[in-house]
Amino acid sequence: MTPGGQALSAAAAQAPPGVASDAAVDLYWLPLGAGQAFVRFNGRVYEAIRALVERRERQALYHCALEVRVPEGSFTIELAPVPDRSGASRGVVCEGPVGSRWLAGFRLFRYELRRWRDGVIPDADEAVASPQRLSDDPRLAQSLLDLVASAPTAVWGRDELHTGEMWNSNSIISWLLFRSGVPIALATPPAGGRAPGWDAGVTVARRQPADAGPAAMSRQGR
Repeated sequence: MTPGGQALSAAAAQAPPGVASDAAVDLYWLPLGAGQAFVRFNGRVYEAIRALVERRERQALYHCALEVRVPEGSFTIELAPVPDRSGASRGVVCEGPVGSRWLAGFRLFRYELRRWRDGVIPDADEAVASPQRLSDDPRLAQSLLDLVASAPTAVWGRDELHTGEMWNSNSIISWLLFRSGVPIALATPPAGGRAPGWDAGVTVARRQPADAGPAAMSRQGR
């Protein structure tokens, strides 16, 4: 099943430690709210309600980030809250609204998408069953990097694009993987966990023509 499903395994191979190559796409699974007690608490409440409604066992929730290596350097790709106005120092390529577009004028209600050269993934030490090596094809790695700036910036936490699932950081990552051609089937959360929002990104990516250019794709969700 997809990472948004209910019966998942950690079947994807993890990147061999100490093995270097000119290109790689590595996926990190971070417990939702890693380093942020308030977010983690809200995530547990959300999952408890969803599990009750869907009549299933509770599962651990994860959000993901990427580390992409190409011959010119290493980049981290992650969606995160906007901490200040120094986005250029973190490789920020675009921002999107949180909760409502009406509130996006306030920094608290915006997220940023980073393509950070030589950047870091906060709380990477808490990542589980990570990294997962999804590809070592330099063409796919470069394609993914080129797509970041044109990712849909839909409202975080809402189903603005009518996919049946809210848009969040997992949606951005799955959209990038699908559009770039990186083998998305290799991306599986740790056993007993799920990634809310993942299917939303795949759904939106499938709607777009295979030859859609950056300009056309950047209009989706804006």
